[in-house]
Amino acid sequence: MISRDGVAGLVCCAGSLIFLVMAWELPRSALVPIGPAFYPRILFTIVAVLGAALAFSDLTSRRHAKLPPAPYRLVVIAFAIFAAYVALLQPLGYRIATFLFVGGLAAALEPPRGRRWALVIAVALATTLVTYYVFEGYLSVLLPRGRLTGL
Repeated sequence: MISRDGVAGLVCCAGSLIFLVMAWELPRSALVPIGPAFYPRILFTIVAVLGAALAFSDLTSRRHAKLPPAPYRLVVIAFAIFAAYVALLQPLGYRIATFLFVGGLAAALEPPRGRRWALVIAVALATTLVTYYVFEGYLSVLLPRGRLTGL
């Protein structure tokens, strides 16, 4: 009998394979050797393999442990934080909105106590700086500038 994990693995695998086929149809870039389809192909291949592995693991396991109820409250909070991030990108810009998003999501998933706040802030800052410099500096992708902040 297949459980929810196996079904999720099959859905991820099938969806990724569909998107992988679509990624192969993206036009090649004449200017750069790595075109727009390079990263999606890697991503969809990895997700398809991991989805298939999850489904296989579920089918071959003999025991199915009873899972605790899903934390739907936390899922709703995560979606709300993500929606706020998307809404704040335009007025605040990528750097400030991303810092608030990563810090807020980390604090919501596991509320920090005491010195853990320093870790949350450090991770949010590092994530923001690394992604900003990779996309702006290395990949030359223009990230949103804030209307209110100019950053």
